Amino acid sequence: MTEGTRFKVYCSQCREKVELPAPEFRLALGASRERTFYSFICPACGASVRKIAGERIVAALTAAGVHTMRLLPVDG
Repeated sequence: MTEGTRFKVYCSQCREKVELPAPEFRLALGASRERTFYSFICPACGASVRKIAGERIVAALTAAGVHTMRLLPVDG
């Protein structure tokens, strides 16, 4: 993980702008853009926040070494 990389984000619950280090994020890569998202816990209100991640966000989080998981489609 890139040392010291931090990201500024808005909490969708309390609307607070917070700055978090890369290890506080999780990235989920889905089969489509609508199913690719990042998540974090807001330090201001404690809410679990999930937001759609476009290509630039995916690239920035990946470059910072954010823990990434690939979502697989379920058959049936």
